[in-house]
Amino acid sequence: MGVKIKKGDQVLVIAGKDRGRKGKVIQALPKGGRVVVEGLNIRKKHVRPKKEGEKGQVVEVPVPLPVSDVKLICPKCGKPTRVGYKIEGNKKYRICKKCNREI
Repeated sequence: MGVKIKKGDQVLVIAGKDRGRKGKVIQALPKGGRVVVEGLNIRKKHVRPKKEGEKGQVVEVPVPLPVSDVKLICPKCGKPTRVGYKIEGNKKYRICKKCNREI
């Protein structure tokens, strides 16, 4: 399963509890078809104490979102868009479906 969104991309969440919020992709998981977005889809995780005398704590961690629930924000036109590919010679690059420019 190919994922057209890569690490470092700015995305807009289009479904779920974080709908309408923007964030930066910190990890892409192409096998599962998911992406981890910074500061979005946060879950609380209970962590056990590692050392003697240390306290256990509750840590907030971002959980992967399905890639179908996010839309790439084009760095050129600034609009949420779908991603296409263009092949010139032996170079393949992503294009914005709205402004038709290279991402």
